[in-house]
Amino acid sequence: MAEGPGACYIRGMVPLDYKTPEGRRRRFRPIPVRMLVPNVITLLAICAGLTAIRLAIEGKMEWAVAAIVFAAVLDGIDGRVARMIKGQSKFGAELDSLADFVNFGVVPGLVLYFWQLQELGNGGWIAAMVFAISGGLRLARFNASIDDPNKPAYAANYFTGVPAPAGAVTALLPIYLAFLGVAKPPATLTAAYTLLIAFLMVSRLPVFSGKTVRMRVPPEMVLPVFVSVIFFIALLIGYPWHILSIGTVLYLASLPLGWKSYKNHERAAAAAGAAPATEATAESAQTFTAPASDTPPDDRPERLH
Repeated sequence: MAEGPGACYIRGMVPLDYKTPEGRRRRFRPIPVRMLVPNVITLLAICAGLTAIRLAIEGKMEWAVAAIVFAAVLDGIDGRVARMIKGQSKFGAELDSLADFVNFGVVPGLVLYFWQLQELGNGGWIAAMVFAISGGLRLARFNASIDDPNKPAYAANYFTGVPAPAGAVTALLPIYLAFLGVAKPPATLTAAYTLLIAFLMVSRLPVFSGKTVRMRVPPEMVLPVFVSVIFFIALLIGYPWHILSIGTVLYLASLPLGWKSYKNHERAAAAAGAAPATEATAESAQTFTAPASDTPPDDRPERLH
């Protein structure tokens, strides 16, 4: 039974008084529009990835690949827009990870399967499945290592393994070349290449990210930068498969350079850490060296000691 107006009992719980602020239903605060904009961009990227699957099933491979590239462009935009308008959120970060797994893990594997890997039967499906799983594992590792306190400062400029968007665009290289009129490679070669890119995504290979590079443009270079960006977009629209093929080959060729740069930073950090340790050891040795005794030597025979 309730005791007093406005009070009620829930069996096994403390009575609630709905006339007090604590007893009223909790209301959530309105969400600013700036928090929604990055999430809308991410949802558009998911729509593009799912549409790519449908286009691949229908045999429209050029449009399917274009949808994946468009999803990669949106993925590169949403994070920067969120930081620019201060719209970062935990929900947005989780949604972005889900979008990356779908767009750059599941979708490229399915597109490659419908394009050629299905000729291998179960073997082709295994290659597509391994690629999708590798994309998910790579994203899980990235999320788990974001707050790693043991990560050195120079590591912030490198990815661990090929990032998922780059892996997706790189894995589609055989399709780009086929669109350019190059002879279709054997299905086994396409499967091997797909597995190679999957391995690069889950590997510990340091890949240059460019996150710490300053993005400020001198005033005298603003107009040339505008012209260069417009020129590149025009090239991408007019010659998409040429640009994507050349860009993919250059990206793969740059991977050893990123590894070499990371190792140079690692050696420099190790040398910088070893120097202070050596100096500290020398100072400690000087500090704790026993002072020479002023007691004259004992010339007594051994038996009298």
